[in-house]
Amino acid sequence: MKKKTLFSKIFQKRSNSQPDENETNTTSMEKQRLKFVFFIIDWNMVNTVSDVFTEEKVRFYFVSKAKGTASSEILDLLGFGATDKAVVTCLEQSVGVPVLLKEVRKKLNNYGPGAGIAFTVPLSAINDPALLMFKQSINKNEKIAANNHKTEGENMSEKFTHDLIICIVNQGFTDELMDTARGAGARGGTVLHARGSAHSGAVKFFGVSVQAEKEMILILSDRESKVAIMQAISEAHGLNSEAQGLVFSLPVDNMTGLSFE
Repeated sequence: MKKKTLFSKIFQKRSNSQPDENETNTTSMEKQRLKFVFFIIDWNMVNTVSDVFTEEKVRFYFVSKAKGTASSEILDLLGFGATDKAVVTCLEQSVGVPVLLKEVRKKLNNYGPGAGIAFTVPLSAINDPALLMFKQSINKNEKIAANNHKTEGENMSEKFTHDLIICIVNQGFTDELMDTARGAGARGGTVLHARGSAHSGAVKFFGVSVQAEKEMILILSDRESKVAIMQAISEAHGLNSEAQGLVFSLPVDNMTGLSFE
């Protein structure tokens, strides 16, 4: 028997490992039954939201400290100092999102109006180990999830009414960027501190040096205003400016305030 070449071994391995159509469809449907959930709240509410996650058996979540972007004049007028915010994110089944949002709203209702905002972003891909964590519970809720998936498919053109605009700029340019964004129709934003890095090829291609200290600004916008906001930011604070800004957006398919009032 002739010894198999390395190429034939690789080809055979790839052929044997290719999933059939049913397997691919199943994985795709399971992926679409998961949502990335964002909660933007005051920092002092983090423990309250964490308690809800524990009660609802949320598998894992992440908490990032952030800043609100209200102007200093408004904060002084209201008698507030700098607004410490938290961005809490988690992965959850589509069928479990309404329950999670409802329970968080119940807990935060004591904080009165303006408790915060929550929204979800659909997934385009996820690594297998993370998907396996949800697979058993997805199968238990297969009928509900299938109905939910069908409804989402039928209303695909209607469900995306908002977008999450994400801007990444050099540290110190957030106030200028938010002034530009408000002038184009944005109502506010949340700022996360970040650290930047880039491959040398990208730096040479854009002709810019990458500053390590970055600020990431999250702006929730209705779909009609998104293009104007992004264009204004790109023109005033784009890669060729001192801010060296990068701006992109993600579709938001669920959005709700976290106060019942």
